[in-house]
Amino acid sequence: MRTEPNLTRRLDRVFARLDREPERPAHIDVPRMSRHRVVLFTATLAFYLAIVWAVVITSWLVRLDWLVMFFRPYQQWSEIHWFVDYYVVLGQRGPTAVMVAAWLGWRSWRQHTLRPLLTLGASLLLLNITVGAAKYGMGRLGPHYATVIGSNEMGLGGDIFPSGHTANAVVTWGILAYLASTPTARRWLSAVSAVTSLGVGMATVYLGTHWLSDVLLGWAAGLLILLALPWCEPLIARSETAIFDLRDRWRARRGRSVPSPAAEPAPAGGTPSAVPVTPVVLKPRTAHAEPSGPAREPVASVRGPRAPMHMAPSPHTARSERTPVTPAGSRRPPHADRLPRGASQPVRPASGG
Repeated sequence: MRTEPNLTRRLDRVFARLDREPERPAHIDVPRMSRHRVVLFTATLAFYLAIVWAVVITSWLVRLDWLVMFFRPYQQWSEIHWFVDYYVVLGQRGPTAVMVAAWLGWRSWRQHTLRPLLTLGASLLLLNITVGAAKYGMGRLGPHYATVIGSNEMGLGGDIFPSGHTANAVVTWGILAYLASTPTARRWLSAVSAVTSLGVGMATVYLGTHWLSDVLLGWAAGLLILLALPWCEPLIARSETAIFDLRDRWRARRGRSVPSPAAEPAPAGGTPSAVPVTPVVLKPRTAHAEPSGPAREPVASVRGPRAPMHMAPSPHTARSERTPVTPAGSRRPPHADRLPRGASQPVRPASGG
């Protein structure tokens, strides 16, 4: 078809455009644990501990949680309930991880580096460890399962403090700003991720699945992970180097174990079974085809002519060659002098007289 060469050329141009960078780009800087970042990390950690302490001692923050719960925002503004149900998905770990991993996977392939995917994996691992341990360690019940009005509901087997949706939104969308290539992109992505995570946290309060203090602690937990990522950069770099070394060794081992048949030398003993033979497909020769080259000597022995076989007349023989057979029970007597059709009549002697 005429379209196949055009489609092939277009695909070649697309892949050539995507593969312009044969090496890892050098202009992308890796964030370092600067003094400014250390100050922010310390302040966020202090805020995290303050929220936990305020809930443990049943302070004014717990009373605010109960006031917001009794206000029931999902009943006050019921017309936006359908939108909040969809918007809160931006904080669920499964869908957001798939979307962000798809984007960072394309960037990893485009920039010939595994750092975006490894950074995402490290951040999600830290999120599961820290937030999961805090949830099950403090065991706070949510608003829908509260038992005593005005209590902090701590240590009762719950798993909502801090808010996992909020912390996941901060980490998942904030990782895009952390891995941005330019300062302008980093600022814009930081603002977008902050607004998105703020909306997800307030959506959980609107739906009544989290206390307000849960959301505050979730924001702090996610921000702590983003601020601590530069400490993980040396481990990420070593992991990337180890993965690439493992890939190179695997490719080298695969190249040695599967040599080319043309380059493999013949064995010294000359055993035909040890030499790789390329199979040749032979086409059946038709009955009317004649050999184009000189006649070749057949490999197998030619069978001798078969002895003639005397077989009974089959139903496919000609009618003129069949032997007349009188069916059993026929009223007509058999005629011995009747000849089959097509046979020559014998010459009868002329009768005298």
